[in-house]
Amino acid sequence: MFNVGDKIVYPMHGAGIIESIEEKEILGLKQPYYIVKMPLGDMKLMIPTQNVEGTGIREVIGIQDVEKVFKILGDQNVNVTSNWNKRYRENMIKIKSGNIFEVADVVRSLMKREKEKGLSTGERKILNSAKQILISELVLAKNGNPLEIESWIEYYLGA
Repeated sequence: MFNVGDKIVYPMHGAGIIESIEEKEILGLKQPYYIVKMPLGDMKLMIPTQNVEGTGIREVIGIQDVEKVFKILGDQNVNVTSNWNKRYRENMIKIKSGNIFEVADVVRSLMKREKEKGLSTGERKILNSAKQILISELVLAKNGNPLEIESWIEYYLGA
């Protein structure tokens, strides 16, 4: 169970801060929800408190893991399959995992591919989504701002 003020990550959406825990009635069912404020896009999510274990929600990484993320981004040894379908599936699995290191790997590999060969529209959407997820968690982990974090990501990627 999380509390108001906790920094959490919701897979496929990114990181946010629990603003409140409120009881809401949706489709005739009353239950408590985490009201989560996302640092990017001024968005709020409502997450049922009862489904936490099944959704993969976790705490935001600590500052020591931020360095691991930047190390992954800076690693230039990227083996990416040339098969678009396989690459797409693998990247979606990594993003859905909610694991920040897997998301960083997706950002790194797609950014490298974009530089070398360009990306399809589908892969560009995956890259943008993965980048937003990564930025949102790093903003909360480092208490930084999105532009600063994005410039750090670009720096480590050598962009």
